[in-house]
Amino acid sequence: MTTKTKRRRVYVSSTDVVELTTEAVPQLGLGEALVEMSVSGVCGSDKAAVHGEHAFLKPPFYPGHEVVGVVGALAEDVGNLEIGDRVTIEPTLPCGHCKRCRTGRDNLCENLQFFGCGYKEGGMADVFSAPAARLHKIPKDFTDYQAALIEPLATPVHAMRLAGDLTGAKVAILGSGTIGLLALTAARRAGAATIVSTDPLASKRELALALGADAVIDAGRDDLAKAVRGELGESADFVFDCVAYEATLAQAIEMAVKGGTVVVLGGPRKSASVDLPVIQEFQVRIQGAATYRWEDFDDATAIIGGDAFDANRFITATFPLSSAAAAFAAISSGAEVKILVVADSRTG
Repeated sequence: MTTKTKRRRVYVSSTDVVELTTEAVPQLGLGEALVEMSVSGVCGSDKAAVHGEHAFLKPPFYPGHEVVGVVGALAEDVGNLEIGDRVTIEPTLPCGHCKRCRTGRDNLCENLQFFGCGYKEGGMADVFSAPAARLHKIPKDFTDYQAALIEPLATPVHAMRLAGDLTGAKVAILGSGTIGLLALTAARRAGAATIVSTDPLASKRELALALGADAVIDAGRDDLAKAVRGELGESADFVFDCVAYEATLAQAIEMAVKGGTVVVLGGPRKSASVDLPVIQEFQVRIQGAATYRWEDFDDATAIIGGDAFDANRFITATFPLSSAAAAFAAISSGAEVKILVVADSRTG
């Protein structure tokens, strides 16, 4: 059992202000575990929220939903974990009794809370409390870097599941940041035959090629949709929009015409208009993809545990907890892929 009485945790107190606060370690409630953080990823949704650009999450909040840690204490009624277990959290916190929860879509819970995104706790802390039922044990042979990618990878895994059968499909992926690159991995695992990735940064396009894209295209081209269709040899069966701006949505629709599917899994910052006659007349499906479910976590874990997956290709920068503000500044540059905040005890 942990003997700590004080903890430090990251707090986004207002727009563009990331602070480190010191406060008491939380008392455990029923069904909760106390976890000592090892690493916590900085997500694109964190970036948007810090800058006041997120559609739903605004400061103040405690960030850290892509977190890996070690169980330090347990409430008396917890039976699924032991002290010393290494875990990651499935941060969606559904109510369990609404219509969506009752029909197997708890990621769309009508009363959903989200750990690290407006919830009372976030994972960027020396220690944090969390509902034990939402903690997944990490395979013993996983590194913390591998484990930190389970939650991010679960997002595109869920998107592939919603899209449908990708066997033999021609796929376009807009954006080659963390989610776009993980979508590339998930699409190939789902059976896609040809994948074209886009990004404005040459370094990220090169990484997409290294990770298995058949072709990459500069997203800054005026004729992007035409260029993608040219590389695919025809229209895209599926387009995964990991950027989610009005412009990228329009490009995705143009790539998918006719009869294709556009899946939006990037975090949109604002509403967007679409060419409705094109959607109807050319039978284009637009599918939103929200977070994940437990089976997506399981599939993501299996993919990461495979021989072909190299977590180190995705982790491009690390910062100690004491320098969390610098981590948020770094993600704002757009140059990094996945940034991790690491426990100070591990930084020497």
